[in-house]
Amino acid sequence: MDAERAGDPEVVTSAAEQMPFILIVCEGADLRLAYVNAATRALIPGRETLGRPLGEVFPDVGGQQWIDLYAEVLHSGVPMRGVEWRATLTRPDGSVHEIYTTFSISPWRHADGRIRGVIGAGFDVTPMVQARLDAESRAEHLQERYEKTLDVVTALQRELLPHGLPVLPGAQIGASYLLADTDRAAGGDWFEAVAREDGTVALVVGDVVGHGVAASGVMGQLRAVLQDRLAGGADVAEALDAADRFARRNPAAHATTVCLVVLDPRNGDVAYCTAGHPPPLLIRADGDTRYLPSSGAAPLGTGDGFAVCEEHLEVGDVLLLHSDGILERPGLTVPAGRAELARVAASAAIGRALHAPHDTAAERVCSQTVELLVRISGHSDDITLLAAQRVPPPPELVLELPAELSSLRASRAAVTDWLTAAGATDDDAFVLQHALSELVTNAIEHGYDGRSGGHVRMTVRLDPLGEVVAEVRDRGAWREPARESLRGRGLALTTQLVGDLRVEPGPAGTVATLRHKLVRPARAPGVVRRPGAQPGGTEPMRVEEAGPDEVRVTGPVDAGTATHLRQDLLRRSRGGALPLVVDLTGVTLLASAGVSALHHVAERHRRQGAPLDLHAARGSTAQLVLDLVALPHRITQAGHTAPR
Repeated sequence: MDAERAGDPEVVTSAAEQMPFILIVCEGADLRLAYVNAATRALIPGRETLGRPLGEVFPDVGGQQWIDLYAEVLHSGVPMRGVEWRATLTRPDGSVHEIYTTFSISPWRHADGRIRGVIGAGFDVTPMVQARLDAESRAEHLQERYEKTLDVVTALQRELLPHGLPVLPGAQIGASYLLADTDRAAGGDWFEAVAREDGTVALVVGDVVGHGVAASGVMGQLRAVLQDRLAGGADVAEALDAADRFARRNPAAHATTVCLVVLDPRNGDVAYCTAGHPPPLLIRADGDTRYLPSSGAAPLGTGDGFAVCEEHLEVGDVLLLHSDGILERPGLTVPAGRAELARVAASAAIGRALHAPHDTAAERVCSQTVELLVRISGHSDDITLLAAQRVPPPPELVLELPAELSSLRASRAAVTDWLTAAGATDDDAFVLQHALSELVTNAIEHGYDGRSGGHVRMTVRLDPLGEVVAEVRDRGAWREPARESLRGRGLALTTQLVGDLRVEPGPAGTVATLRHKLVRPARAPGVVRRPGAQPGGTEPMRVEEAGPDEVRVTGPVDAGTATHLRQDLLRRSRGGALPLVVDLTGVTLLASAGVSALHHVAERHRRQGAPLDLHAARGSTAQLVLDLVALPHRITQAGHTAPR
């Protein structure tokens, strides 16, 4: 290139346009866009860019810290860098695009050194990150291998924390826990959510002084003491008095800090005590925030009594309990940490941070807040967040169904909608859909014995302890299932699935009542919950050819579709005389009637001497049910099959 063309604007612009990375140049105090290259424009089609403030061009990332970083570099003149940061961008059609970038943001200076603006450059590393995340999700033994890399103290710490959070009427609860470092001994942070018979829920975040075996052991003992007192109905002061007595007898528990909150979701009343612990953050439904006043109580074993304060939550408000690890991050003062926590948590609560439509507000506050704050500063201590949002309770579901097998599909649709509104996970929805489908089928077939004109009544509600209580009632006559029949498996299968089942036949009909506790897992920072297939499904069952000797079954296999499945499979195999592979991975419900149909087809194949191969992907609906009923099958995974 000619020397005289060096620095030529046309040359520079042409090169920048063809650079395969994101380039954003902002100018002035309001960060107006002076230049964006082609790679950047491809990410934001249809947006006006040049001459507009950065915040107006990218309103969808306002709660994701990007605008704040540009402003910080503009005012401080200090470059900032990030590795594999996640962002969500809204497309013109309303869809959301997720991107991971590794970037640097640097000051743009005049010749005399004054700051003119900011230059941001970044590489789109989304394919690399997604490939890694996909590989991790496919590795079934990932968690086992991960646990083996931790020392015994860290493993103990995780075991001592709750494995699930209650799903309650009127309150959605989320939690997130982040260890300081997998190379360090675990600390004594813990959290707890205790559903109580009086309809209230107790929320606890505590921090035992120190690290190691002693801290983890004391943490487990204190958690057990508080859980026992709170489940038994003790109020805030009574529960802390019991923990305080333990701390005075056990030197390792001395000076443990605890924040204990009792929330009544029905009226929003809150009673709380901050025993040497940071006070909770209140996030109003409109995004306004404030920290509750400290109650003034001292840590366990160091003071005299536990003063209790009161607060009130409106529907939509979120209360966030946290340990001091989120405030005392490297390079931050505690006041700065408090201000940043309030700002980021509010953005997550009202859905202005990372896109996560399938998470509750409480889950977003816990998981996204940790992810967004820690990726800037890192963290030197364990971080624990526990949040509760007051929400309207789900109304009782009442269905009056004709005693016909065609009612099964409509009942599944109604139950699916109710479970989704109640906050059930895919696993709990799978269990309840199968169990209720079996009970309704049983009522239709055994209660009315094919007679028309009958009805089945189903009611489903969520009780104060977080248990789904479902009742299926018919007005027919009870028939004892024949022991030698392949049918009659429905009640046995239901008993294996749910926590408790009671069947009470009587002269006016039969009432079947099941109880099953709903729980949601605590969220790891940065992990997004992906929706699974609708449990039970409302789509029709289909049997489609997948190869010369293979068929694929999709949709629900219940009492209304099992006969069709049996007939179709026998037709394709010439009554069991030809080999047949049946892929059941796409089955969304496999009721006892479907199990009976598969047993019948398998028996015909056995008599004819032709193999019948049932396939189901690991973790699929069919695989879980086939394991329960011990029907021989193969588990498919990563392109191969393993015999069962």
